Amino acid sequence: MKHSRLFPQLWERWLSLLSRLQGDPKVAQLLNTRIGLYISRRPFLAFALLLFSAMAVLPVGIFLTFALITFVISGVGFVFFEVFLFFIGGLTLLSVLAGIALFSLLVSVVVNTLFVSIPNLLKQYCSQPSTEKQSEGETSAAEEAK
Repeated sequence: MKHSRLFPQLWERWLSLLSRLQGDPKVAQLLNTRIGLYISRRPFLAFALLLFSAMAVLPVGIFLTFALITFVISGVGFVFFEVFLFFIGGLTLLSVLAGIALFSLLVSVVVNTLFVSIPNLLKQYCSQPSTEKQSEGETSAAEEAK
């Protein structure tokens, strides 16, 4: 019983909605176009187009959401990849600079050692022949004195 009263009410609401839509100037302008006239003459095609549009909203929305999420993830992934590359480059630079520092320290130690030891060696080497000559001179003078 309730269903029998409910259906006519729904039908009246539907008809009032359709009459308001047809009375709307934007809808009237759309229906006066070439495509609008073609569709208004073919109600089955209009219904199929409306049904297709309503059903296509969900897959298109899902696809656009997927595309947006993929775009965001690829952007974030690109940032992470760039950070990773900067990290590897920084570690490489740090390794090269540490190697250069150790090499320069080693060369500095060797050069300073040579700078200190060579004059001392030369001083000892140069002073030994003169002391030998002096000691030879003293021995020869002692031999002459005998």
